[in-house]
Parts: sequence; structure tokens; C-alpha cells
Amino acid sequence: MKRLRTTLSLLTVMAATGTFAQTAHFSYFSYQGHDARFERPINAKNQYFNPVVSGYYPDPSVLRVGDTYWLVNSTFGYFPGVPLFKSHDLVSWKQVGSVLDRNSQLDLSTAEINTGGVYAPQISYNPKNKTYYMTTMNMSKFEVFYVKSTNPEKGWSEPIHMKYGGMDTSFFFDKDGKAYVVYNAQPFAGAKYPGQTAIHMNEFDWRGDSIKGKTWELTTGSSCMENPMCIEGPHLYRVGKYYYLMAAEGGTENGHSEVIFRSKSLTGQWEEYPSNPILTQRNLKEELRQDKVTCTGHADLVQAQDGKWWAVFLGCRPYRGDDSDPAPYYADLFNTGRETFLLPVTWKDGWPVILEPGKAVPTVVDKANLQTTEAERPTGNYSFRDNFTTTALNPQWMYLRNPVASNYQLGNGLTLKPSEATLSEIKQPTALLFRQKNTSFTVETAMSYTPENTSIAGLALMQNEKNHVIFGKTLINGEPRLVLSLTAKGTTVTAASVKDNATTVTLKVEGNGRFYTFLYKRTDGNWQTLVSGVDCAFLSTPCAGGFAGVTVGPYTSLHQ
Repeated sequence: MKRLRTTLSLLTVMAATGTFAQTAHFSYFSYQGHDARFERPINAKNQYFNPVVSGYYPDPSVLRVGDTYWLVNSTFGYFPGVPLFKSHDLVSWKQVGSVLDRNSQLDLSTAEINTGGVYAPQISYNPKNKTYYMTTMNMSKFEVFYVKSTNPEKGWSEPIHMKYGGMDTSFFFDKDGKAYVVYNAQPFAGAKYPGQTAIHMNEFDWRGDSIKGKTWELTTGSSCMENPMCIEGPHLYRVGKYYYLMAAEGGTENGHSEVIFRSKSLTGQWEEYPSNPILTQRNLKEELRQDKVTCTGHADLVQAQDGKWWAVFLGCRPYRGDDSDPAPYYADLFNTGRETFLLPVTWKDGWPVILEPGKAVPTVVDKANLQTTEAERPTGNYSFRDNFTTTALNPQWMYLRNPVASNYQLGNGLTLKPSEATLSEIKQPTALLFRQKNTSFTVETAMSYTPENTSIAGLALMQNEKNHVIFGKTLINGEPRLVLSLTAKGTTVTAASVKDNATTVTLKVEGNGRFYTFLYKRTDGNWQTLVSGVDCAFLSTPCAGGFAGVTVGPYTSLHQ
């Protein structure tokens, strides 16, 4: 499949055109995690840490073809859309690109960062035509679509839009050559109470790339909770004589769970597992939560080559809030977003169980014959450094919506050209962002920049348009100053500032739970603290709302 020229490849063109006017230059960016839960020895050949992919990587979907596993996640309003991971052991995941890496595939021009854009992708494979499929929804455009590829690392097709389907679409390719799509929808009879949804199914004609019109309703929820809410994220599997329908239920917060049903016919009666849910952390005793995990659900199952089954699912690692937070569940805050976890699946009386009721998600899990060292995995106390020495952008970087490629120059450090757009607007600001992967972490960058008029450049910490932080350099009353600007619930304040006439400055952010410290260093100088212990709970997902975690990275704008 011929790959079209991507927006990211335009950076190569810009690297040959020289230096921009009124720009910010970043010579490097580094990140280091410091979480106490990962400061323990493990046998990297036979153990791994949960989450297996840390930071804002929600809604995981997994696939095995031969000896290779593939993993995709939601990206909401960030571009490129849907990171693509590859592994040979389900633990050592390497991001090899993104599925939606062209503007023609994904229009995020109207996407709010943490509630719009790409929702719940699913990756699947049809052995009949040896083709991979990724199906998702662009919530900002209310578009349900899929893309195809015969080689996932080489690129994916233009979107094929679906007439039938809803949120959280998922393909299933049966052994007889037929295919189906399942998705979240409103019940045929209407919702009997607020929040009730259903799982619907249509046949998918993969030869003609069309969805057939007859719709089946498979379930409107389980019986394991009174008035179950938001059954969604469905997946179909065929194991032995049964088809299995697995779905998330209970909303995406602390009540989140995973439930399962089975049937001998896709269109027949579906039997519910008597001990649903097969995964949840709701109502778990606090004394069982040494390394607390919440909000578990939105799972996907995969069978390994040795016949064993495993589940990926999302979860959150909260830190403790305090009694002043505005709602009880806000006592569990998290800035790292929803992350990808992995657990073995146990089969009981013909039913797959991810986690026994009342058990906590473990941080260290046994798995034999792992292939990489602990340091090579995208989790734990993760270390990352980018000197921007090549014109190829590391796939872990993201933009806020579709980028203006001419504002980015790579190859000898990173040079950013400011635009009119700011973080508070649904536009295309000049920012390159990396996911915060640890509750305790350090970020550092060295920047050369001379501000003009109202321009600003530095580090941005982004949660959404109404909740973010800028630590950088600007002019105040005509005087160059380092400033810390906090935007919480749409209100912006300058928390601190200091005079800075130097052209080059090194910026550092140290995060520890809800409190962040901001430091700076001039050439050959010592670290100085601009302000310490800033309460950044407003960056947490429970406080800010939506579905994303915090991202951090170089930023510049013509406006403060």
C-alpha cells in the first residue's frame, strides 16, 4: 500500500530551509520518572511492572498475528492519532509509529483536547485477505470509520466511513469468512434509566467495504449492578463452541468494570457470566491497595502462541488528595491519565476471568521468557532524552491537533516558530508534547529565546484548554522575565516571575503527586527555584474532566 507524504515528514523539508525569525530553540528535552512503586528489584526475564505502558495510553486494543503482537490506544485531540506498538512478548512494547498520521486521515480542527477526537480504536486482522483493520470514531466530527493495511508499519489507507455503527466499534472476523461489527448504541426500546446503553451488531462485508443494514441487539447490560450504566467497548471472540462478548460497564471512573457473556450463536441468546464482573477495582478494601489502581476496565483479550490468554485494560494510578477537594472521589487524583495494564486470564467453567473479585491489580506480575531488560520497556521509572539531532521525529511526541508543519524545524536541536494560537484556544498552537508517565518525575530542557512584544516560549504542561501551565520567558512591561503562568478552570494567573536578561536558560520541572516545583539555571550557573510546591491538582483528570492525562514539552506563542 503506497504511503502518502505525511505531515510529520514535512519537518524534513523545514530542516533544510534555515532558521526562522523570532523563534525558540531547544537543544534537548529529557524526562525521568521517580515513582516509589517501581523502586524495587524484579527479575526482568520473568517479571514485569504494571502498567506495561505508562502514561496517557487509554482504551488499549491488542492483536496477535503469528509471533507478533500489536497494540493501539486512544489519542482524543492529539495528532498523530492512535499510537501503534509492536511486541513479541506482550510486555516489551515499542512504538513504531501511529496509524492516523496524515491530515487526510484525521481532521482535529474542532477537537477539544481531552474530550474530542479519536475514541477507543480497535485493531483486528482478517486472515482471508491478510489485511489489518483499525476502526475508531472521530468524536469531534461524529465520524465512525476504519482504515486498512497489509503492513501496519508501512502505513494505512484513507478512512472508510461506516453508515452503521456507533461509539467503540470493533470488528470480528469469524472462521467461516463472515465478519461483524459490534458497538455501543442506544437500546432499541429506549433507555429505561439515565445512562443505560446497549451493544449492537451488524454484518460487515469486507469484500465490498460495507456494513449491512440488519442490526441485532446483543445486550443492554449485565445484572451484576443495579441499573448498570454505559455498557461499551465491546469485543467478540470465538473460543471452542462459544462466542464471547466482552464489554466495559459502569462508566469510566471508580465504578468501571468489565463484564462478559457467551452464546453458541452470534445472533442467538446471550448467557451472562454468573459472577460478573470479570475485572473491577470498585469497592475494594483500602488495606489491599498498597499500590492503588482504580477505574479498571475497557479490556481486550488475546491468546498467546502457547495457548495461554492475557488481557490488556486501562487503569489509573492515583495519588492522595485531601479533604478540601470538591468531591469524595477527588481524593484519588491522577495526572498520568488512563494507562495500559496487562494480566493473565484464568478460565473457570468455560469463562475467562481477568481478576478475582476483591483482589487488587498487582504491580509486579510473573511472566516467563521475557525478551528485553527492564530499562527497555515503556513503563517503570522511565527515562527519555531527545537531542533533536535528526529530522525524524520520535513517535512518542504529539501535537495539539493537526500541526502547522512550517512552525517546526528539526535536525540541529528543535526550533519552534510562534503562531497566533495559544493553549487556551481550539486552534493549532506550536507545541511538541510528551506524556507524563510517572506521578513523580523530572523534566528538563535548555532554551535559547529572546521574547518580543507579548510572545512567550518555554515548557507547557497541558491537560486541556482550561487547565494548563506555562513555564517560560516573556516580556512584562518591556522587561524579559521568566514566568510561571497557571490556567485553572479557564482563569489565568501569574504565579511567579523573575528578571532574566540571558539569551539561554535551562528549565526544570519536578513533579511529586499534586505538587510541582519549577527551577531554572543560567549558563554555567546553579539551579535556582522560581517557585516550589505549586498545587497542580487542577491538572488531574478527575478535577479537569475528560479522558486525557498531562503532557509536557516545548511551546511558543505570539501571545501570553
